Amino acid sequence: MSTNTYKRKLTAILYADIAGYSRLTGEDEEGTHHRVMEILDHASEQIKASGGTVLRYAGDAILAEFSSAVTAVRCAVEIQAELNIQNQSISDDRKTQIRIGINIGDVIEDRGEVYGDGVNLVARLESKAPEGGICISASVYEQVLGKQEAVFTDGGEEQFKNIDRPVQVYYWAPGSDQSSTNEVQKTRPSEKPSIAVLALTNMNQDPDLDFIGDGITEDLITALSKIRSFKVISRESTFSYKGSSIDVRQVARELGVRFVLEGSVRKAGNRVRVTVQLIDAETGHHVWAERYDREMEDIFDLQDEMVRVIASALEPELNAFERDRALNKPPDNLDAWELYQRALWHMWTYETENIQIALDLFKRASAADPKFAPAHAYYAYCCYQFVILGTAENPDSLLQEGMAAAKMALQCDDRDAISYFAIGRIHMMLGDHDASIAALRKSIELNPCFAQAYHGLGMALSLAGELEESKLTTKQAVAMSPRDPMLWAFTIVHALTYILGEEYEAALEWANHTLQIPNATGYWPHAVKASALANLGRIDEAKASLTLALQAKPDLSISFLEKNLPTKHPEGLGPYLEGLKKSGLE
Repeated sequence: MSTNTYKRKLTAILYADIAGYSRLTGEDEEGTHHRVMEILDHASEQIKASGGTVLRYAGDAILAEFSSAVTAVRCAVEIQAELNIQNQSISDDRKTQIRIGINIGDVIEDRGEVYGDGVNLVARLESKAPEGGICISASVYEQVLGKQEAVFTDGGEEQFKNIDRPVQVYYWAPGSDQSSTNEVQKTRPSEKPSIAVLALTNMNQDPDLDFIGDGITEDLITALSKIRSFKVISRESTFSYKGSSIDVRQVARELGVRFVLEGSVRKAGNRVRVTVQLIDAETGHHVWAERYDREMEDIFDLQDEMVRVIASALEPELNAFERDRALNKPPDNLDAWELYQRALWHMWTYETENIQIALDLFKRASAADPKFAPAHAYYAYCCYQFVILGTAENPDSLLQEGMAAAKMALQCDDRDAISYFAIGRIHMMLGDHDASIAALRKSIELNPCFAQAYHGLGMALSLAGELEESKLTTKQAVAMSPRDPMLWAFTIVHALTYILGEEYEAALEWANHTLQIPNATGYWPHAVKASALANLGRIDEAKASLTLALQAKPDLSISFLEKNLPTKHPEGLGPYLEGLKKSGLE
């Protein structure tokens, strides 16, 4: 007896069916048949044009396959969009709608057909799709997330006939995004990322350790709640899951959050280890994870340190993930939050062209959601950037424009830390160091984990002559956000502070450290290094560093620096400028 070995393959399967076919046929058999065949023929042409393969017609349905889930979804949206346009000229009782299901499955291929559970499931998905809409499985959703325009909503788990396990489904319906028409959709209001912090799991089953874990979790929720760029679920909600075996995606659905922070705490001798991980609930993928080991000498000091370190590390990681997610989506379909995140990416490059792009994106975000304070605030910070870079045509006018934007941010939210941060940076450039320091201290009070505010405060203190406090503050910024996109700025301000204190060896060490940071940009690192070297009497090396600074900014001069970095104390930038003069700067 021979045994056939069938070919198996993984493929994206699309199944489309006419909604209400029996009713339409009963009312007008011939007319309906003609209309349905036209629709299926058009769908077939669209599938072929998109690189798919039509496998078969089945009465009022069509089965097709694609090598890519992204292509399958894009094709399905185009089919529905075209049909939606055609239906606009037809009375409601005669409109013909399609339901489409899409799945990725391991199938048997035989005689030009595909068989198996993957095919059975796609037919079940089609039956759950809204009229004129699409229903996809979780496997498809993970493939298309961030790679196409259609916005899918979470439909929860469905138990289908003859399918062994529940299936997570996602829906797209006409009008849910701009893909269903040729019109550009108006940008949606900002939707801040939301996060649930689950109680840390006690790995030792020690009641004392349970107390520590709960304390760290509660303090984390409090600390993250002060970071106004994302929403945090309350303790009462997240602690309800404590002690139970849970699925992160289920928690996310029940609490309505995008991210879940979970972890564990364990003790060995007098040492405590806390492990935390941030999970994107839409995909189940890990965004970030870290482990912290500490001595357990004082329980409250331990909790405070853990919370500060974890919250400080979490915010930039979360925002970096959001920026990457936004950058992978077409700009015409971004909501205010995503416009804001895309703008942040451009802004933190500290390059003139990118900052201009950031300004435009922040403006669009503010137009989409006029009450979105961070967009106004970072618009103000972009104005500051142009001035500090020396690329502003009218610095005074631009600083006033930035100040107006920052004040608008405070009108939207008078407890927004970014708004005070932006105001503080602009006050510094205007030479009002007392107002700058006060605003930056307020920013830190509102968000104790805002590393950028510590950096800004450190620079303002340095220019105000408060060198020792400046060193402490910039060190806090570095420790708080060691992967910050502006880490190079933290370290170079620290180096500059040492120069102003005439500690040139330390300044040189920090300048060299800055130049080892991959995204260090602009003339600052080379100029500070040149000054430190010259003040140490290493003139030839200083000249070489100055040459690199001038390559980055050909119009760099002593007069520019005196005007661009206004100081409060009488000696001003004395040691810094003196070193640059020794290096040969005019």
